[in-house]
Amino acid sequence: MRNAECGMRNDECGIMNGEWGMRNGECGITRGDAGLCPYSEFCIPNFELKKTLIVIAGPTASGKTAFSIALAKALNTVILSADSRQFYKEMSIGTAAPTVEELLQVKHYFIHNISIEDKYDVADYEREALALLDELFKTNDNVILTGGSGLFIDAVCNGIDEMPDVQPEIRKKVEKLLHEDGINALSDEVQKLDPEYFAIVDKQNPRRLQRALEICYQTGKTFTSFRQGNATKRDFNIVKYALLWNRQALIERIDKRVDLMMEQGLLEEAKALYPKRELNALNTVGYKELFSYFDGQCTLAEAVEQIKIHTRQYAKRQMTWLRKDSSYQWITSDEAKNTAIALQRDIPQR
Repeated sequence: MRNAECGMRNDECGIMNGEWGMRNGECGITRGDAGLCPYSEFCIPNFELKKTLIVIAGPTASGKTAFSIALAKALNTVILSADSRQFYKEMSIGTAAPTVEELLQVKHYFIHNISIEDKYDVADYEREALALLDELFKTNDNVILTGGSGLFIDAVCNGIDEMPDVQPEIRKKVEKLLHEDGINALSDEVQKLDPEYFAIVDKQNPRRLQRALEICYQTGKTFTSFRQGNATKRDFNIVKYALLWNRQALIERIDKRVDLMMEQGLLEEAKALYPKRELNALNTVGYKELFSYFDGQCTLAEAVEQIKIHTRQYAKRQMTWLRKDSSYQWITSDEAKNTAIALQRDIPQR
């Protein structure tokens, strides 16, 4: 939906520039940016099946939360989070979880629903999300799924591949490697045994590295060889959008957001979690750097700069993941801002 076709001013959409945290013209997208072409006409297609899952993805700090809330309000629906770190109720500021005010605007699921001490993986999430969608689609024609964890989005949309069982001694071997030599040792092993998966995996996520190594050690084959990518047919429609940003503008947004997190109390949040720093959930950008500061390994300023650097690297990995999925339609942030009211007008209430 182009602005001219909508026939409305930006302020009539009810989405002010301040809500998106960006200046006019900041996006600056051109056809060549990121090797992708923005999707210029945002609209949800009509399907034979009445129920549609609308996926909103994009790199960290790209405005997924604000856009998803705007769409949910326009469509009178709810949001499922697919951000694996926002699941944890003890982690709020450092994960950029929706604020109390945002949660009051639209009903969210899978936000602060488990503890950092709970065992929870992508298979658990797939099972719970699909069961929830069965219930939500009884009263909603459209449901929004948004987040930065591509693996969790793919699990809901396509299912997950069947993996071989791993013997306890193999699992203990990998755990020992992590605890004695650290996450870099896991990363080096994955790079050696499965360079293809190493290119896309979140290298700051020890559980994903552990899982890959467990399969490699157990089978003598690459983890990638078991990731067949055979999509499981869902009984609802799926339409997927990703937010596209100019690289420099996104870097500026990331840096500003980290500074804002520090102002909001990230240091205090990390200090409260420091006694449990060995938990996998806390091996997360924004926390582990501050843990290093608490350990006397760097200054606070150095820790904050490392958070910014690691967040930019994470955003790059997210873009690599999204580029591999041709089912995404890319839209610019400017297009996203002016969409909600047009969707409300054009999507039939079935």
